[in-house]
Amino acid sequence: MTAYDPQHKSEERTQDLGLENDFPTPEPGAWRTAAEALLKGDPIETALFTPIDEGFSLHPVYRREDIAELSHIGSLPGMGNRVRGRLASGSRTQPWRISQELPYGTPEEFNAAARYDLARGQDELNIHLDLATRAGEDPDVAAPGRVGACGLSLATLRDMERAFDGIDFRDVSLYFRAGSSGLPVAALLFALARKRRFPSAALRGCIEMDPLASLATKGGISVAVETAFSEMASLTRYAAEHAPNLQTIGVQSHVYHDGGATAVQELAFALATATTYVRRMAEHGIPFETTAPRIRFALSAGPHFFVEIAKFRAARLLWSHVAEAFGGPEESRGMYIHARTSLRNKSALDPATNFLRASGEAFAAVVGGCDSLHVGAYDEVVRVPDAFSRRVARNTHIILRDECGLNRVIDPAGGAGVVESLTDSIGREAWTLFQEIEAAGGMEEALRAGIPQDRIAATADRRREKLARRRELLIGVNAYPNAVETPLEPRPVDYTALHEKRSREIAEFRVGSDSPQHSRVMEQLAILLASDSDGLLANTIEALEGGASLGEIGRTIRPYGETSPSVSAVSQERLARPYEMLREAARVYAREHGHPPRILQANYGASRSYRARADWTASFFQAGGFEVLADRDFETSSEIVAALHECNATITVLVSTDDRYKDATVPLAEEIKHAHPDVHLMLAGDPRDREPEYRSAGVDAFVHLRVNHYEMNRSLLQKIGAL
Repeated sequence: MTAYDPQHKSEERTQDLGLENDFPTPEPGAWRTAAEALLKGDPIETALFTPIDEGFSLHPVYRREDIAELSHIGSLPGMGNRVRGRLASGSRTQPWRISQELPYGTPEEFNAAARYDLARGQDELNIHLDLATRAGEDPDVAAPGRVGACGLSLATLRDMERAFDGIDFRDVSLYFRAGSSGLPVAALLFALARKRRFPSAALRGCIEMDPLASLATKGGISVAVETAFSEMASLTRYAAEHAPNLQTIGVQSHVYHDGGATAVQELAFALATATTYVRRMAEHGIPFETTAPRIRFALSAGPHFFVEIAKFRAARLLWSHVAEAFGGPEESRGMYIHARTSLRNKSALDPATNFLRASGEAFAAVVGGCDSLHVGAYDEVVRVPDAFSRRVARNTHIILRDECGLNRVIDPAGGAGVVESLTDSIGREAWTLFQEIEAAGGMEEALRAGIPQDRIAATADRRREKLARRRELLIGVNAYPNAVETPLEPRPVDYTALHEKRSREIAEFRVGSDSPQHSRVMEQLAILLASDSDGLLANTIEALEGGASLGEIGRTIRPYGETSPSVSAVSQERLARPYEMLREAARVYAREHGHPPRILQANYGASRSYRARADWTASFFQAGGFEVLADRDFETSSEIVAALHECNATITVLVSTDDRYKDATVPLAEEIKHAHPDVHLMLAGDPRDREPEYRSAGVDAFVHLRVNHYEMNRSLLQKIGAL
C-alpha cells in the first residue's frame, strides 16, 4: 500500500474531469509575466511589492515554491524549533489565559474588580504594582503621586489578605508585574499562601522581575543592577524548588514596541534581554534548564495582522536557537509568550475605534500562538477602565475562543505563504540585530550605550512623519475624524487622598503591633540582614509573617547607599498624541471664543461635480480640530465675500474642479483679498505650474496629497492664536 498523497489524489481528480486542458497548471513565473505586461514597463517591485518598516517587502503573490526551502517548514507543533506552537496540542487542551490588567490602587478596589471579573471569564489576575511598591517604599515614606500610581499599593501581609480576600488560588493564575525587584512581593505571596495553608507548589503564574525593561522605561531602577540580579537568582532558585509552576523572570518588549520599534527590533531586544538574564543566572550557579522555564516573554501585538502573527512564530523559532546554543535539553526549549495589545496606536480621539484595533491585534496574537493575553480597554489611554470597558475587552477573548473557535485549531496560519515567508524574514533580520547587540556586550551594555534607544527613535521618527503626511492612517485621528465627537470624560484619581489613606493604614498597622510583636519583627530583620542568597527568600517570608513591611524588608536586604544605573529612557509617545494636542487646543479655543476655530470651505460651482475633493478637504481640516463650514455652494465671488463676513472666519479654502480653477482662481482670489486682506486663502488641489500666478493673486497655500497634513493644521491653529 502506498502512502496517502493528497497532491496525487488531486491530480487524479483533475484528470478524471478533463480539466487539465482547460485549466493548465501555470509556470512559476507566469503571473509575473502577465503582471509586467499589464504594467507596461513599470517595475513590478515598485508597483506591486509593499515595503514595510521591518526592512523588506510584502509580495503580491506567494507560491508553494517561495516557501518550500525555508528552514522551519516541516516543523510540528510542540516539537523542534516550536515555530508552530509551544504545545503539541496548541490551544485545544490549554487555551490562552485571559490575563486582563487590573490597574487599581488600593487592595479593596483591586479585590472588588478581581472578584467581579473572575466570575465572568477571566482566569489570570494581571497585577500591576504601583511605583512605590516596585521601588520598595512604604506608602508613608513614598512621595504623593507614587502611591497607587500605575497599579496596586502593597506594603504588608494584611494588604495581601485584603487584596485577595475570597479569591481561591486553586482557580486562578497570578501575574505580578514587579519591575526590577520582585523578591519582596514574591515573599508576600508565599507568606499569604502559607497562612492559608495553600501549598506553594500549587501556585501558578509569574512574579515578573525585569530590571532591564524597567531601566529602558524610566532610565533608572530603584536598586543596583547587581542587587536586582542577586534577588532574581534567589527568587528563581526558591521557585524552582518550592513553586515549580511560578515563573520569576520577565522579558517585556512593550517599552520598545510602544516606543516605536519594528517587529524585528522588538524581537531582537527581547532575545538579547533574555540571553542576558540566562547568563546572569548562570553566574549565580543556575543552569539554563532551570532558568528557561522560569522566563515569561511579554510581547506587544501591533496592528499589522500578518507581521504580528509571524513575529510570535519567529520569536519561538529564535528562542529555540538560543536554547540550543546554551545546550538546553529539548524540554527546556519552549517559550511562554504573554501578549498585550498595542498602546502605541490607541487614541483618545474617536475612542470606539480602539475596540476594533484591539480586536484585530488580539486575533493576531492568538493565531500567532500566545499563551496568555491582555486586551486593552478602549478607554485605557484616557482613564482607569470601569466594569463596562473591562467587560468588552474580556469578552473579546471569549468570542475569539468560544464563537470563533480559535481554541479548536492548532497553528491556523501555518502553511500560508505570507505568514511562513514573514516568519523567516523577521526571524533572520531579528537574529542579525540580536547578534549586533551581543557584539556590543549584551543588552545591558547596549542600553548603557544607547543603541536600542537610537534605533527605536529613528524608526519612531519615520513613523511620525508618515502619519503627519497621511502615508499611514489612524482612523478618527488623521483620517475620517468624527467632527461632532464628544471627548471621553476622564476619571482622575485623587492621588493625594489615596496617599493619605494608605499612609494612615500603614501607620495604624505599626501602632497596632504589640511590643512583643515589634521585638519579633526586629529579630526577624536582624536574621534577614545576615542571610545568604540561599536563605534570603525564606527569611523574608518569616519577617513578613512576623509583621514587617515591604519598606523595612527593602532597607534591610539592600546595601545602604548603593547606586542604580542611569541610561537614556526609550521615548514613549502614542502616535495619536500630536493630533490629540491639536484637537485639545481647538477645544480650548472654542471655550474661550464660543465656537471652534472655523474654516469657510468655499465650494465654487455645484459641489456634486467634485464631491470627492470637497469631502476630502473638509476631512483634512476637521482632523485638526476645525469646524469646516462646507454646506453651501457658491456661484459668485461676492457670495463668498459675504459669507466670510457673516461667519467671521479668518481662513477660507477654495474648492472646485481643475478646469474651473484655470479661469476662476485669479479673479476670485483678488476679490476675496481686496474685501478681506487678512484672510488666509487656500486652494484645494495641486496648482502645478500655475502656482506663481495663483500666489500673485492672493492664494497663500495649497492643500493636496503631498502636503504635511499635521504641520498645515498646526500652523493654521498657530495663525489664529489657538496654539
